[in-house]
Amino acid sequence: MKKVYSTKVINTGGRSGEVRSADGSLSMLILPPGKKGDGATNPEQLFAAGFSACFNSALDYVKEQHNVTGESVVSATVGLYNMSQSALPDVQLGVEIEGHIEGLTLEEAQELLEVAHKVCPYSKAVKNNIELTVKAV
Repeated sequence: MKKVYSTKVINTGGRSGEVRSADGSLSMLILPPGKKGDGATNPEQLFAAGFSACFNSALDYVKEQHNVTGESVVSATVGLYNMSQSALPDVQLGVEIEGHIEGLTLEEAQELLEVAHKVCPYSKAVKNNIELTVKAV
């Protein structure tokens, strides 16, 4: 396997701390889900941002292969689910991907979204590990 890109982000303080990239291009305060603060986010929002951007790029590739020129918009909703049946925490992620492609029917868009799901690196990374839905809207 040939690595084509690598990046490093460092966290201090966990969900009540900060993250910063090694190259200095990213620096953000981190708060637990549900808490708000100026310029702060949480790990789930960061995951949703990365997943939606990556998925939409995969969709752009698929659209190009199918000669589709309509603009696409992709959202990723990331949820935390408590699966614990004991005192030990067992929290898992779930993701809902919704996509719209200008000029296509829902059925046509769904077909392209399914193909994008097969090539998106984030989709591949979570395959068979979390609950994930992909839906044209």
